[in-house]
Amino acid sequence: MRRIPELRAEFWRNVNVPGSDADFNQALEYAGRVADFMEFAELLCTDALHRRESCGGHFREEFQTPDGEALRNDAAFSYVAAWEFAGANQPPKLNKEPLEFEYVHPSQRSYV
Repeated sequence: MRRIPELRAEFWRNVNVPGSDADFNQALEYAGRVADFMEFAELLCTDALHRRESCGGHFREEFQTPDGEALRNDAAFSYVAAWEFAGANQPPKLNKEPLEFEYVHPSQRSYV
């Protein structure tokens, strides 16, 4: 998390967008995408560190079963997370929408 703002600052210091404003500038489009990915990377890491479980493609070594499988925490994390921009230099705000399971319920996977 400390490295991402450093990389973002380095990007903005060194970004070079050749071309002119007279035509479609694909280099400008690419630079914008990189800037977006920097923001997304920081938010993705924020969410991953907040979610204290292993679930789906999100595996944390400190949350695993004795067999090495992903250890879910459905009691604490059965919600959709929507992170909201709270302003420059402010941490994002977490909004939660609870998940309700009527027919199929979450379960621990085992590949053993």
